[in-house]
Amino acid sequence: MRDGHFTGYTPEVIPGVTPQDRITVSSRVVACDGGRGVAGHPAIYIRIEGQEATCPYCSRTFVLAEGAGHEDH
Repeated sequence: MRDGHFTGYTPEVIPGVTPQDRITVSSRVVACDGGRGVAGHPAIYIRIEGQEATCPYCSRTFVLAEGAGHEDH
């Protein structure tokens, strides 16, 4: 499981089944809709608390770029 804090928001990774998409982003808040149009999932916003966060629907992992994410919001 990629969620080191066991918050329950990160899906359990199943090798060969769970997608291993890793997307580098420059903001702590990202939107995810599965990326497959109508075959995706409802759009959600994910806040990256540490260095990465995983979408609970599609298992895409969003990784914060080096030096990014210092917004005051």
